[in-house]
Amino acid sequence: MKILEYAEFTPPRNSPQYDKVRQAIERDDFRSAQVKKLVNLSHGKFYRAKLDYADRLLFSTVRYQGEVYALLLEVIENHAYDKSRFLRGVAVDEDRIPDIEAAEAQANAEPVRYLHPRHNRVHWLDKAISFDDAQQSVYRLPAPLIIVGSAGSGKTALTLEKMKHAPGDVLYVTHSAYLAQSARDLYYADGFRKDGQQCTFLSYREFVESIHVPAGREASWHDFSAWFARVRQQFKGIDAHQAFEEIRGVITADANGVLSREQYLNLGQRQSIFAERERATLYDLFERYRAWLGEAQLFDLNLAAHERLPQAAGRYDFVVIDEVQDFTMVQLALVLKTLKKPGQFLMCGDSNQIVHPNFFAWSRVKTLFWRDAALAEQQQLQVLRANFRNGTQVTRIANTLLKIKHSRFGSVDRESNFLVDAVGGDTGAVSLLADSDKVRRNLNTQTRRSTRFAVLVLRDEDKAEAKKQFDTPLIFSVHEAKGLEYDSIVLFRFISDNRAPFGDIADGVTIADLAAEELQYSRAKDKADKSLEIYKFYVNALYVALTRAVRNVYLIESDVLHPLLRLLEIADSGAGARVEAQASSLEDWQKEARKLALQGKQEQADAIERMILKTAPVPWPVFDEARLRDTLRKVFIDKTPGSKHKSQLYDYALAYDEPMLALALDADTGYAQAGNFAQAGFAPARRHFLPYFALSFKDILRQCDKHGVEHRTPMNLTPLMAASAAGNVPLVEALLARGADVEAVDHLGRNALHWAIATALRDPAYAEKSLPAIWQLVAPACIDVQADGRLVRIERHQSEYLLWQLMWVLFKSCFGSLEGDDHGAFDAGMLAAALDKLPDAIAAPERRKRAYVSGVLSRNERDREYAYNRQLFLRVTTGLYQFNPALSLRRRGAEGGDAWVSVFACLNLALVKELAEPSWEGHIDVLLNEAELPAAPEAMMFVHHKEKWGAQD
Repeated sequence: MKILEYAEFTPPRNSPQYDKVRQAIERDDFRSAQVKKLVNLSHGKFYRAKLDYADRLLFSTVRYQGEVYALLLEVIENHAYDKSRFLRGVAVDEDRIPDIEAAEAQANAEPVRYLHPRHNRVHWLDKAISFDDAQQSVYRLPAPLIIVGSAGSGKTALTLEKMKHAPGDVLYVTHSAYLAQSARDLYYADGFRKDGQQCTFLSYREFVESIHVPAGREASWHDFSAWFARVRQQFKGIDAHQAFEEIRGVITADANGVLSREQYLNLGQRQSIFAERERATLYDLFERYRAWLGEAQLFDLNLAAHERLPQAAGRYDFVVIDEVQDFTMVQLALVLKTLKKPGQFLMCGDSNQIVHPNFFAWSRVKTLFWRDAALAEQQQLQVLRANFRNGTQVTRIANTLLKIKHSRFGSVDRESNFLVDAVGGDTGAVSLLADSDKVRRNLNTQTRRSTRFAVLVLRDEDKAEAKKQFDTPLIFSVHEAKGLEYDSIVLFRFISDNRAPFGDIADGVTIADLAAEELQYSRAKDKADKSLEIYKFYVNALYVALTRAVRNVYLIESDVLHPLLRLLEIADSGAGARVEAQASSLEDWQKEARKLALQGKQEQADAIERMILKTAPVPWPVFDEARLRDTLRKVFIDKTPGSKHKSQLYDYALAYDEPMLALALDADTGYAQAGNFAQAGFAPARRHFLPYFALSFKDILRQCDKHGVEHRTPMNLTPLMAASAAGNVPLVEALLARGADVEAVDHLGRNALHWAIATALRDPAYAEKSLPAIWQLVAPACIDVQADGRLVRIERHQSEYLLWQLMWVLFKSCFGSLEGDDHGAFDAGMLAAALDKLPDAIAAPERRKRAYVSGVLSRNERDREYAYNRQLFLRVTTGLYQFNPALSLRRRGAEGGDAWVSVFACLNLALVKELAEPSWEGHIDVLLNEAELPAAPEAMMFVHHKEKWGAQD
């Protein structure tokens, strides 16, 4: 097999031996190279070859166009597999890893979409990435840099690779929260880190929040349309969609401020969707809209950007703006104002993917940077024409649509005049089906249970009819579809239900007009013609819809002879179009539901749950907060006879490590078994998740199919929490593959990582053998905190992250512990002692020292003057710290939205009080008061023996 090298790969010191091993791999002689397969690594298939007694060569295999390549990744020196970037902390026992033949490695090779025919150096995000000549040329260019590329052109991958060379504080920002999260995951995939670099990945809303969190919730199109329906009679003749985009894209979009009424009325003809006679009415609507935002406790991102421009300051050394076509000028201006040095930016986008008119043009973007129109015209944009995603037929139709758009309306700007080259290698198909009951029924039958097919309609209001015809939960309007990718797409009455506008788009365009192989720059002659802005939504929406399909598109249209379809040269396929669809597994649907929920597509995620998964409640009682409180009352207040409830509470005390509860059971109820709590150790607690230790876990996965991947065990753990506490790496990986949520929490606010840390603190063997791999799998990428009115993001690699997570686990022990080190707060000694129980892969030796811990605590004190103070902690007294009561954390709601929740509400301090040593009750009440939370009732434990306990100040 041929050899590829990772771009950061460095050959070892032992060059002659390395050359021998490399040549052996090239001739498929794995025996001479002593190649072994590294097992239990579902995040990738890796192999190691023996270089000498101590050093190993790590490689993978990839397949392109039928040929297999060995991709050399890194040299592992001195058997230090735990330090490998790609193995991510997985323990490797050299005596137990199996030999492997070249044929098996070739059969397991991961397919890649493209490899450069002449270059053997490749990049790596979560997989091998090879740049074509255009991408490689852009990769070498310095900032400032603007990249124009179509869907599937590899813009994001290229920008992420370029980010790796930017020193200092780096910001990646895009409008989609899911894209920002995906980009972060790709950037840090397989343990990538760069010394001297601090990267922050934010959605635009999160970026605004990082300056100051707006009050209320962001106003969406749904909010606006519902409000507009109530005032419609006062604004007759105004289209809701166009009004919304005029407010967002014109009146509030300018970087120099919100347009006054006079400025708006005097705009040029091409600067507004609306004619001059309609603008006064539109401005009246805008003023009503602005007042309504305050009444409804909503905010507009443009208005929020204007408010924050005076507050923004130089903060980042380099900025990447992805999907820049979705930004307005004021939003871009706010981002650029946070640059320490002007010009240190990279942005990329595609103006053909604008599905809401916002008057975006690359010329306006460039003018914003260089403040001079003539100078801006001289700045070159880098164009990526290759499409690595879509099949050739989809690309052909998409290109023809761009030709129609250009012929009918002229050029938006010089930079958008390019067609796309499909290089993915898959042909695919675009089929036109005449709308009929039979066609819809057949297509529905073949696609309804496949995660590889989605149905797209033009607008939200069109989904209702589509849902009557198709049983798939994957039905999207086009603005919801941005960022999605499916093997095949069904476009339902896209054109037929909008005959007039699509007819106007095709008006006057002939097949001969579309013969040119390239687009030539030309502007529309009539400045008063608003066709481009009015119809751009329709043509761009169709373009976006087409390019969501990797292979196939099926258009269901009643008007199969529509002029636009004739121009696109999509012939009627008849009723018997071939559809290749297989029913997806429940695992696939669980994963799809999780992905859509993360993307904010809660409607479709809920539809998957309702229509496909149909999960049933668990048949066993769950010891959640309500049941815990009820049982406490029965035992300590009602004095219910018998041992049943006492035994349940003791089981809870063992599982959740609640020493004060065990003490109360022994002292106040005479439950003698609880007196053994201190000697019992961790072993009895394991029985509550004993099935999660098993190497064979089919029964657990069947439970996930039946009750959902987030169902609760009898002790209120999710399967992921239980598997993490058990240290069962293959099960954790299987649950994550089904979409298990690493941020799901129990009634004490603890997630799977917290359960893993808690187990490690009680079980040294788990800490050493299991925690490193579990940490890599379940540690959330970041923690979002609101401090002093702004978003503070704590990234996984920052020192505050580990300390925060450790304190979260130890929080309740501040108010009662067997060791007697409870002070109602944390001190550096207590935390350093806990860190000593964690392995080097999690807590580096230099970060365990008491002085280091003390420094992290003190530099993040709420009231300390320090440039990078995150205000995470409150100094209670000398050397003692508690979480800052004024903090809030971002929490997802049951309906898919999110909200800021007090840190002590997330930690359920009111419930912690219930199980704390009674002498800390007054102190807990003070913390609740400082957090502006309701006072908790008197605890039920020791209720008859309060006189035995003193009061803490």
